[in-house]
Amino acid sequence: MSKDNVRVRFAPSPTGPLHMGGVRTALYNYLFAKNNNGTFILRIEDTDQTRFVEGAQDYIINAFNWCGITPDEGPGIGGAYGPYIQSERKDIYQEYAQKLINSEKAYYAFDTAEELTKMRDEAKKMGMPNWQYNGVSRLSMRNSLTLPKSEVDELIASQTPYVIRMKMPRNEDVRFEDEIRGWVVVNTNNLDDKVLFKSDGMPTYHLANIVDDHMMKISHVIRGEEWLPSAPLHVLLYDALGWDRPKFAHLPLLLRPDGNGKLSKRDGDRLGFPVFPLDWLTKDNELFSGYKEKGYFPEAFINMLAFLGWNPGTQQELFSLEELSDAFGLDRVSKGGAKFDPEKTKWFQQQYIRSSSADSLADMLKDSFPENLGHQERITICELMKERATFAADIIKDGAYLIQKPKGYDQKVISKKWKAQTPLLVQEWQNIIEGIDEFSASNIEAKFKSFLEEKSLGFGAVLLPFRLLVTGVGAGPGMFDIAAFLGKEEVLNRISTGLIEVEKIKNEA
Repeated sequence: MSKDNVRVRFAPSPTGPLHMGGVRTALYNYLFAKNNNGTFILRIEDTDQTRFVEGAQDYIINAFNWCGITPDEGPGIGGAYGPYIQSERKDIYQEYAQKLINSEKAYYAFDTAEELTKMRDEAKKMGMPNWQYNGVSRLSMRNSLTLPKSEVDELIASQTPYVIRMKMPRNEDVRFEDEIRGWVVVNTNNLDDKVLFKSDGMPTYHLANIVDDHMMKISHVIRGEEWLPSAPLHVLLYDALGWDRPKFAHLPLLLRPDGNGKLSKRDGDRLGFPVFPLDWLTKDNELFSGYKEKGYFPEAFINMLAFLGWNPGTQQELFSLEELSDAFGLDRVSKGGAKFDPEKTKWFQQQYIRSSSADSLADMLKDSFPENLGHQERITICELMKERATFAADIIKDGAYLIQKPKGYDQKVISKKWKAQTPLLVQEWQNIIEGIDEFSASNIEAKFKSFLEEKSLGFGAVLLPFRLLVTGVGAGPGMFDIAAFLGKEEVLNRISTGLIEVEKIKNEA
């Protein structure tokens, strides 16, 4: 198959918000398509109407828009193989279910829900807790394999509810090569007769998935490991319908940070980090937090997801979406589960904050700055603070002292670093500041160093108290840059005020 014929799809069900594991699956499909000059398709698989959740489809599309993952075909985009929402294709699937019936690869089953429950309960009593509708049990059930044809025809004519089940062959090895895991072999004795067509006239995922992938000319099915148990059935369906199989690739699971089990939808807020791209508010007003609203850049989110199960084989860790597309290949996707590390995610975010221009950050935060601050002042604040920020909002929160006088003073710094001689040394330094004409960072630094040399003092003896009085905290950007930004008058004023407040705190301690 040439690169130009690569067609992949991401086919979520609109049953709730899109988990970050789903976004990673979509991302890998997207990157594989772009790496091979192929086509990336979004298809909504809403055959299970009982689990449909209002707003979930819009959420998926909005999440893609935020991430920068743009489908080539899909709902609202179009394409030659639409419609791309399964419920709009429901008239297609009956034909293929009937073909399977006609070729004796599937059969009608008329068992009621009550009869199935009874069989399961009886099996449990006999010590068989995992009863299946399969090649053995089907012979004692109400289906077209056990009932006379005349009775089957009569049941169908009288519109008795039925499902269509796959007639799983007995004791056959199903073999297929997975692009990530190598050869997979499953014996059909371990498989049940899955329902392919439901009594409500809708296909199940299994049939609709196969039909749509074939009709949309999907070349590679790249999906999560949780679908690996379904792959043998899908392979048999392709064979039963006489169609060429696509290539399969089953991605590793996303694991909790401790590696103990699959990362679930409820793990995030419970463990203190988001697992969804965007906020999701349930109909019961339960909020699940998203990366976007937490302040993450989409580039950081995408970069983090790319490395959950794949590595480029180089030391490079920061990639643009285009660079990821150029580097990506299924040959470097791991088989084992990928452990999610929320601290590494923050690291990616920090790198993107630091690489952002102060100008762009100032624009991003324009509604958070006080109105009286000019644009250049906002840019300078962003330039000073971005190296220490994880999120853009940290620039405002942690750099509040660049906008207003400190509202308090770090008591730990006071107790550890504020000595008996400190007030006198600071006052001497304050006198020197008054004499600095050109109040630039370089001039302030030069005067400060001369003062220390003259007094035979180390940097910490004065610099940390100076920082404390001006900012209220014990760490931050270069103190001389801060002083130059604030201006001489403001710095002198803060030293005077701070000396009084800190001495008061020290005396009360």
